[in-house]
Amino acid sequence: MAPGKHSEIAKFRRSPIRYWVLGFGVLALFIAAAVAIVYVRAEPILRKRVIDTLSTRFHGKVTMDEFHASLFHGFQVEGKGLRIYGETDPNIHQPGIQPLIAIAEFRFETGLLQLLLTPTHVNTVTMKGLRLNLPPRDQRDGANSVHKREKIEVSVDEFICEDAGLVINTSRMDKDPLVFAIANLKMKDIGPGQPMRFDANLTNPKPVGTIVSHGSFGPWHSDDPRSTPVKGNYVFSNADLSTIKGISGMLSSKGEYAGSLDKIVVDGTTNTPDFRVAESGQPVPLSTRFHATVDGTSGDTYLQPVNATLLHTSIVAAGSVVRMKNAQGHHIQLNITINQGRMEDLLRVGVKTTPPIMTGAVNLKTSFNLPPGDMNMAERLRLAGTFRVTGAHFTNRKVQAKVDNLSMRAQGKPKLAKDNIPDNVPSNLDGTFKLNRGLLSFSELHFEAPGTQVNLTGKYSLDGNEFDFRGKARLDAKLSHLVTGWKSLLLKPVDPFFHKHGAGTEVGVKITGTKSEPHFGLNLGGGQ
Repeated sequence: MAPGKHSEIAKFRRSPIRYWVLGFGVLALFIAAAVAIVYVRAEPILRKRVIDTLSTRFHGKVTMDEFHASLFHGFQVEGKGLRIYGETDPNIHQPGIQPLIAIAEFRFETGLLQLLLTPTHVNTVTMKGLRLNLPPRDQRDGANSVHKREKIEVSVDEFICEDAGLVINTSRMDKDPLVFAIANLKMKDIGPGQPMRFDANLTNPKPVGTIVSHGSFGPWHSDDPRSTPVKGNYVFSNADLSTIKGISGMLSSKGEYAGSLDKIVVDGTTNTPDFRVAESGQPVPLSTRFHATVDGTSGDTYLQPVNATLLHTSIVAAGSVVRMKNAQGHHIQLNITINQGRMEDLLRVGVKTTPPIMTGAVNLKTSFNLPPGDMNMAERLRLAGTFRVTGAHFTNRKVQAKVDNLSMRAQGKPKLAKDNIPDNVPSNLDGTFKLNRGLLSFSELHFEAPGTQVNLTGKYSLDGNEFDFRGKARLDAKLSHLVTGWKSLLLKPVDPFFHKHGAGTEVGVKITGTKSEPHFGLNLGGGQ
């Protein structure tokens, strides 16, 4: 070695720099060893903190199938098969026991230094396959249990979840669990004792459409999850009503809701500019404003009430929409009231005949019973009620001509009737009716026009292909005054036989045929 080299080495050994270099080297080794130790211990530390936090938060047992930590791209954590059981679950390994919360996959990132702090801070947790299973109300207990102050070891700012679901179970044998599928869910402001803000996108199964909702959820009630508060607003768009058998149209809706998971009060509106019933196929605008209560224990909805507008007719309805076990759909039962509606509006939505066979003002009260099933709406719909139509006119000229003719003769003006002088006579109708399997039957049907009163019973098919009404007509004029000429002279001797109740004439009448060929006339023999 050259003499110069020896002198340089000697100088370095005596220099204080040597101690700095050695110190940094030792420190580097210490840090490397510490990192290695932290990395090795980070996985069990974080696993324990996650489990302890969730167990404390939900007061129940927590299990996890997989938990992995990686330093390849920052400190990343992934897990699978996370399950959180309620505090009342007697044995989580018992067959058939569902976890309160199940998460198929989750992942998040945090810093090494965060492991030294309590709680460990996490900005965002991404999840997939979240399922929240609420047990039946009668299977919960512990409502009076007292829990210790919660010690949270992991704090999270935001949850983002793909494919989430809320399942509300019921102990009722006639009900299936109520399932809400949530395509995308984002939750913020997460912490003990406070509500979480959320944004959710849902795909409604029937009618098919997209629901976007924003609101708050919580704070979580571990002793009674169903009483956990929820509130927010929603927009339901592009809902295809054709996915419900018997009707069609594109519905949109928006509103607000508040309450708890087992009793949510909803106030909203709907708009369907092209609502159709399959039997008529005619599009009509339909809008509603409603107040409803959703029972989360059964999935049933109670309407209190619905105010609907169909064309120019206002409709008020109240009742229930009940989910049926092993049935494709819901059982709808309503009480419906119409005050000063238009008959042509109701006929346009329910009957194929164009234009509607009758116009006029209508008052109506009826029960509405629509059970689920595969048949068309008209075949499933059951109605029973009363109605009154005033100022009625028939759009079918043949039918209206018969009414005009009858009115002229009943007033003792057979010459006008014979000459077919149109008068477009208005008439009034009222009665008691039932609708069953597309056939409208009347146990009472009272018809009034100038000069006549008619009481009928009969039936009318919604497709317009069948009329069959029979009854009695009371006319102001005598029988011989219904006709002219020699026919009038021949009838004079029999006037007393048809003279009833001090004046006029009582004769049998009938209306038969179809919408294209109605037969409307007197039935002097009174036969059926």
